Amino acid sequence: MRILLVEDDNHLAASLLEALTAQHYTVDVAYDGEMAWQQITILPYDLTLMDVTLPQLNGLALCQRMRSHGVDSPVLMLTARDTSSDKVAGLDAGADAYMVKPFDLDELIAQIRALLRRGQTSAATTLTWDALQLNPATYEVSYQNTPMRLTPKEFAILELLMRHGRRVLSRHFILESIWRLEDPPGEETVKAHLKALRQKLRKARAPKNLIETVHGLGYRLANTVN
Repeated sequence: MRILLVEDDNHLAASLLEALTAQHYTVDVAYDGEMAWQQITILPYDLTLMDVTLPQLNGLALCQRMRSHGVDSPVLMLTARDTSSDKVAGLDAGADAYMVKPFDLDELIAQIRALLRRGQTSAATTLTWDALQLNPATYEVSYQNTPMRLTPKEFAILELLMRHGRRVLSRHFILESIWRLEDPPGEETVKAHLKALRQKLRKARAPKNLIETVHGLGYRLANTVN
């Protein structure tokens, strides 16, 4: 899941980035509303977590712009102002939820999980490809009921492949889907993670060609399984 964090307080942004990354979300950070809008036009986000008071373009105006342009992914607004009129303004602008600063971090993460589940129930169900199973909610993977220990990036790549099935995913697509915009590695990093992932799959007695390389294009799951 990819989250856009829009927060002009550098200290709070760094703390939230650390906390959300620890929950295995891919998080991009924008420090003003216009910067956030530019990123939204480049990448699809599963959720936007934004402050109301922002430079360039405030959170209310940003949310209204998102909705007027057909961006319907969840928006969670953060604000230091705790009045009914402020909450109504945020919800009327198109926000899905509203939290007041200072907030409890565990409550914030729970709210994010709840918003991500709305309209995306498949994100919380176990993915299956033949004898391979992956549970995004518990971060568990197994092949023929044999548990596998994957790194967060290996897990994210496997989840991406399982969600797309036979669709060929390029290295560039994998990079954009899993790594942050601020620190993208080279495409060779994807190749290295896939190599390690394939080795772990083979160790779990999965077919050698479970992840196919489509030369010149990218990767997909083999059609020998369903």
